[in-house]
Amino acid sequence: MLNRKSLLITGGRIIDPAQGRDGPGSVLVEDGAIEWLGPEGADLPEGDYEVMNVPGMIVCPGFIDLHCHLREPGDEAKETIRTGARAAARGGFTTICCMPNTDPPIDTVTMVKYIRKRAAEEAVIRVLPIGCVTRRRKGNALVAISRLAAAGAVGFSDDGSPVSRNDLMQRALEICRAPGTPVIDHCEDLTLADAGVINEGIIARQFGLRGIPNAAEEKMVARDLELARKTGGRLHLAHISTAGSVGLIRKAKAEGLQVTCEVTPHHLTLKQDEVIHHGAMAKVNPPLRMEKDRVALVLGLVDDVIDCIATDHAPHTAADKDKRIEDAAFGISGFETALGSLMRLVHAGEISLEKVIAKLTIGPAKILGGKFSKLGTLAIGAPADITIFSPHEEWLVESKRFVSKGHNTPLEGALLKGKVIATVYNGNIVYRDNMPGRKPELKILRVNINTDDRTIQN
Repeated sequence: MLNRKSLLITGGRIIDPAQGRDGPGSVLVEDGAIEWLGPEGADLPEGDYEVMNVPGMIVCPGFIDLHCHLREPGDEAKETIRTGARAAARGGFTTICCMPNTDPPIDTVTMVKYIRKRAAEEAVIRVLPIGCVTRRRKGNALVAISRLAAAGAVGFSDDGSPVSRNDLMQRALEICRAPGTPVIDHCEDLTLADAGVINEGIIARQFGLRGIPNAAEEKMVARDLELARKTGGRLHLAHISTAGSVGLIRKAKAEGLQVTCEVTPHHLTLKQDEVIHHGAMAKVNPPLRMEKDRVALVLGLVDDVIDCIATDHAPHTAADKDKRIEDAAFGISGFETALGSLMRLVHAGEISLEKVIAKLTIGPAKILGGKFSKLGTLAIGAPADITIFSPHEEWLVESKRFVSKGHNTPLEGALLKGKVIATVYNGNIVYRDNMPGRKPELKILRVNINTDDRTIQN
């Protein structure tokens, strides 16, 4: 980490959807906050600061991920808070929310405080804990939701498992209604999913694998929407994957329900046939679906039915994945390939760059709400969380180079176009790309600006 009190980032294209800003300019960071923002050619503020010149780059608010798995405590061989946060920074993320399916799970005040303490000690970016909805994630009794929220839990989920009991899901929504804390559900009817492995369809039949139908997700989405309608609670639907789910959420939003949802980069860019080429590396829950579902998800982003993009970063050991697909673990390690994957949609003309940035910044910030609503923007006074990336730089996915302990990706060997160059968290440069031969090279310059004199020194 390079610690800097004052830093001017200049020469790039500033995109901040929260402010409707898009154009060349400069941003000045002072003591961990955005001090000044100006268009290209504007007179620079007086002061003494260092300069990062980023011609050809996009400068935007730091990315926010509402859904990731850091595996600590209990599965540190897969990931830790330290390695996960570093991998996230490499992917341009400055805030990540970790799911509670750890061992032990995050279902007590003690565990919430433990995650916060470990994050303060080990993480290079902001790590926010999500608490369980039910004790031990067993689905039988609620946790002390209010107490966990007071201790710092920013949402509640049994992710990896749905909250199957209607009465518990209803009560959780009711308790979370007043503070506006989201209840985040993994939408899967387990009786319909029936221990499936991949998407139900021609490929599952071809390989003799048990399939997971779209209805397994859509039935639970419909149930959750009805409970949100009844309670007025804050419902957030995790990793939606089907066209039917998009349609149900679209209708619910038209009715004015307090519902938000997320979609992953892999569901936006990959289809079920990836399992033919990549086997267990493409095994994820919910499964990769059909093209009609992928297209519906992209359109849901474009017209704001889908509120944000979340990675569902799920790192595993090689042993977890080096098995028959029926026996392998679900999940994709997604922090470090998220931007490159999403830029495929931009370069193909399916979605605008500005929309992608909005869904990675102000979209999730609004869902977090409260004091975190100040995130996701470069507005003056906001925390100095900034992502700088090249929209056109090509790079080869080599999982052995991942910072994450999880090298499980179906993108191994893929050529992606769009690369994070630097990540600034709280005014500090916590990641900087140092690949040899990369152009344009980032340069840190020293600037002394006084009323009567201005000098720039290397």
